Amino acid sequence: MRVLRGRADSIPADRDATRRLLSSAADGEPAVRVWVPHRQVAFGRRDAELEGYDRARETADDRGFPPIERSVGGRAVAYDGETTLAFARAEPVAEYRQGTTDRYERATTAVERALEGLGPSPVRGEPDDAFCPGTHSLSTEGRDGQRRKVVGIAQRVRQDAALVAGVVLVANREGLADVLEGVYGTLGLSLEPASVGTVADADGPADPEPVRRALEDELVGDATVGSIDDAESEP
Repeated sequence: MRVLRGRADSIPADRDATRRLLSSAADGEPAVRVWVPHRQVAFGRRDAELEGYDRARETADDRGFPPIERSVGGRAVAYDGETTLAFARAEPVAEYRQGTTDRYERATTAVERALEGLGPSPVRGEPDDAFCPGTHSLSTEGRDGQRRKVVGIAQRVRQDAALVAGVVLVANREGLADVLEGVYGTLGLSLEPASVGTVADADGPADPEPVRRALEDELVGDATVGSIDDAESEP
């Protein structure tokens, strides 16, 4: 198992670092990365097809969140550059039409265990009108009893490797809800700001580092770590 830590010095370089996970898996070595991405709003391909896309990018930029477009589907996700975590686990694939459900299950279980060890009690699923709605999400109950989404998980599969990746909102719920509300409104999409949750709001730590460590440990699991590399190292 290869582990990649830290983030590169720019958004494009950081995205290239994550692509190296797939290259590692394609060569036969699974790889894991858990990190705090740069401040940004990452739009999906479906967002780019909407009439309000250009204005939504301006909305994100006006709020201090540089807009980027990722190459996969899904809806916009915000990273505050300080507390929002991303995670990714790449695995070799022998038959790309098989194993999708198992990979989702392993990743979801790993994230559940990581959060449970820190205090929150995540449940599968998400409230109505959540950000980046999807089948593979985790929610928690805030101090006010409101159910809120804190984790979204997606998967990308190639002929030779698969990448299960996701976002974990650790803190800064109000700031993230504000930019997401503006972006989704401009796109003409439904979003309930109260559905945005964080680990801290569910009585977990507001510091992303213990969450990062717990996630990395669970995603690596029983695998032997063969190398720990820096995100800025050359591929």
